[in-house]
Amino acid sequence: MLARVTPTRLSFPTADGLTLVGDAWGDPAHAPVLLMHGGGQTRHAWAGTGRALARQGWYAVAVDLRGHGDSDWAADGNYGLDAFARDLAALARALARPPVLVGASLSGLAGMLAQGQAEAALFAALVLVDVTPRLDPRGTQHIIGFMNARLADGFATLDEAADAIAAYNPHRPRPRDLGGLAKNLRRRPDGRWRWHWDPAFMTGKKPPDVHAQHERLFAAARALRIPTLLVRGRMSDLVTVEAAEEFLALVPHARFADVSGAGHMVAGDRNDLFTAAVVSFLAASSASD
Repeated sequence: MLARVTPTRLSFPTADGLTLVGDAWGDPAHAPVLLMHGGGQTRHAWAGTGRALARQGWYAVAVDLRGHGDSDWAADGNYGLDAFARDLAALARALARPPVLVGASLSGLAGMLAQGQAEAALFAALVLVDVTPRLDPRGTQHIIGFMNARLADGFATLDEAADAIAAYNPHRPRPRDLGGLAKNLRRRPDGRWRWHWDPAFMTGKKPPDVHAQHERLFAAARALRIPTLLVRGRMSDLVTVEAAEEFLALVPHARFADVSGAGHMVAGDRNDLFTAAVVSFLAASSASD
């Protein structure tokens, strides 16, 4: 029987009363993989990977972070790294058994912090997607600059938004079908398209200042005992080769995959190679259990 590839919509409560919205592919009786996007993205970034994992016999669950996509916005503007870490811990406990966490960028850091602070294993394994405790400040500023550039006025059309993304990611072909892009934007009453996340995520009093968590993240990395995979985009401007080597020294049991033709948005740039690396890691991890 083919695994279900049409997603099932799910919702999860957080400890502080928000509702997070997700999609799931596959049989809920199978081992879960929790797919968590980076800042400024939505769960829809994982659709291809979710379907592929379901076909491989996994139960894939992709969830919008607080303040992103269809999940609730935080009324108190709390988008600090600890808030995201608590949400990931709540998601892990809501599933039937500890999931493998695939965390891109912000979600990877939040997952590493959540696991580092937990007394027992929250996750069966951890996949960090183009993120380590040490981030290149120039790459961080590049991302922040892009996210802030059209925060207030948005875009007149989806084509205008696609042009802005193409300028930011020149190595990725501009999509002809803009249907996927529409899921990452919201059309406001004034007719303009704006990003599908709470502006307070960037401008509020409690943004996810990951650089301020430097020492805590290093301590969390050193505390990792679960199977771990670091996936780096070979053209990444956020994770340097030196930062990847430093992480692998901190976590000697970790595996490493360097994805050619990909920048920071690894899953979007080369979903085929990214998914193959994750499937290989999951197979090896489950075989060693």
